[in-house]
Amino acid sequence: MRMLNPAPAPLFRDPIYDGAADPTLIWNRQEEAWWIIYTQRRANLELPGVAYCHGSDLGIASSTDGGQSWLYRGILRGLEFEPGHNTFWAPEVIWHDGLYHLYVSYIQGVPSDWRGSRRIVHMTSENLWDWHFVAVLPLSSQQVIDACVYRLPSGIWRLWYKDELHGSYTYAADSKNLFDWTVVGPVISDVAHEGPNVFYWHDVYWMLTDEWRGLGVYRSPDAQMWTRQPGHFLATPGVRRDDGAYGRHPDVLVQGEQAYIFYFTHPEEHQSRDRHAQEDSPTELPYRARRTSLQVAQLTLDNELLACSRDTVAFQLTHQ
Repeated sequence: MRMLNPAPAPLFRDPIYDGAADPTLIWNRQEEAWWIIYTQRRANLELPGVAYCHGSDLGIASSTDGGQSWLYRGILRGLEFEPGHNTFWAPEVIWHDGLYHLYVSYIQGVPSDWRGSRRIVHMTSENLWDWHFVAVLPLSSQQVIDACVYRLPSGIWRLWYKDELHGSYTYAADSKNLFDWTVVGPVISDVAHEGPNVFYWHDVYWMLTDEWRGLGVYRSPDAQMWTRQPGHFLATPGVRRDDGAYGRHPDVLVQGEQAYIFYFTHPEEHQSRDRHAQEDSPTELPYRARRTSLQVAQLTLDNELLACSRDTVAFQLTHQ
């Protein structure tokens, strides 16, 4: 039985802009290290409106000690496929058949409000450093973000994403080869949300969604028909440093019987703040409300319901 160590709290803060958000975990086969790739919001810059959420690169933090310490490595290079200073959000990175695939939300330029088209872009790499543009995906609208890619039991790849023009619901598209996608339609449409994340654990497919007041939890036997778990996940603030706020936009890493949820918080954002009001009227927030931290917790099952303890967290990442 492998030893688990207390998890750092916070797990990571971006040392350049202090705005790490939307984490995804990937094993770097060339470096033999764990990488977190994340949205690098520019939280410590005084900018108009919500420009600090735009113009963002994808930051990199790496760990060679099982996740106990993380080193900032810079940003992913080669993402720009058209001129200008543009915006990259919410990376999804997977490894398949000798290639890393990146599906990333893309906004042209640096808006100071929430308007403007949003697309999902596909890129590939052989080493996680050097990226090559493949395509802007033709999906259900031009207001789509937050890609999650997972393989269905049939072998078909499914892409889940948020469609902001259709209720801010989760839509899906399918592919046989990770390159050519066909839109399936809405999948989760009971309440507005973002950041869908799908994983398989204990013989069940799970989906987490970010509802800006905690996470929605859904389960499925086949990753197609979903049933909602009561309540919200990571809605009760934790006591660890920088964890006293809702958990947001997560990624889950399954390692055998154990599963870890990686998420971000706004540690000093007032809990009653209405996220939708922010989006409708993008007033300038103080730095303490803009900054973010990454956290990790271990998932458990409680009477077949997804659960975790935010306050006592032990983990150790491995790779076989």
